[in-house]
Amino acid sequence: MRVLVTGGNAGIGYFAAEQLASAGAEVVIGSRDQAKAEAAAAAIRAQVAGAKVRHVRLDLADLASLAEVDTGPLDAVVGNAGVMLDHPPRRETPGGHELMFGTNHLGHFVLVARLMPVLAPDARIVTMGSFAAKSASLDFADLQSERDYQPKRAYERSKLAQMLFALEFDRRLRAAGSKRLSVVARPGGALDALTPSRPPVHVRTAGQWLKGLPARVILQGKDAGARPAVRAVLGPDVTGGQLWGPRVFGLRGRPRLEQRWANLTGDAAAERLWAASVELTGVDPVAGNA
Repeated sequence: MRVLVTGGNAGIGYFAAEQLASAGAEVVIGSRDQAKAEAAAAAIRAQVAGAKVRHVRLDLADLASLAEVDTGPLDAVVGNAGVMLDHPPRRETPGGHELMFGTNHLGHFVLVARLMPVLAPDARIVTMGSFAAKSASLDFADLQSERDYQPKRAYERSKLAQMLFALEFDRRLRAAGSKRLSVVARPGGALDALTPSRPPVHVRTAGQWLKGLPARVILQGKDAGARPAVRAVLGPDVTGGQLWGPRVFGLRGRPRLEQRWANLTGDAAAERLWAASVELTGVDPVAGNA
């Protein structure tokens, strides 16, 4: 099995890559930073004897560059990479899209479309969602926050867009008679302070660990946060259109199948987002590719 993990050089993406390698998968780390990706690959090999891991340059903010991505045949994709900005000003991708929406959602939308020819007939495409999106809603009159930019809200909307894309993607795959699956996973509350060290990718001091201990009641480390995505890739009982997340308060614990949130249950917003995404990017992941 060969799996592409976008943003597999750090954070939750790194641990998803490590866990998949531990399960025997060949892992392709998608990252725009070769040095960081090579450091992550070395850390994985230090943890997993005989790990098969390599890097492919991947810049989700640059949609035009995604046509050149060469991963080879793939059995699964974990769409994990993302951008989160805390403060103004509003920033744009090279193509003129709002940075978080353009990278987190449109980048993965285009990437999946470009990868369809190399995906196995029964491939799984796992999209990393976020609890931050649970109360979000899309404003189709200002989809890229051109009139009213609030970084936190823009991030929440970008993650909701990713999750709606994944669900609509699966619906369209089923309609096309495809055996490929699109699944949503989310990490819950994942903190650096509760994450084990993986030098040089992540180094946790004793002081950080002690400060993070009280949070263990309701939160977890990024290693545990990666497990729902890994479960979605490997679980024999996984079906398309599912949402996987932590079982304890939705914030920590072993992965479990969740009910869709209220803002994920209607098809109208997902269909409208799909149409807008096709218009903005000029590609359709399903048309002629399922």
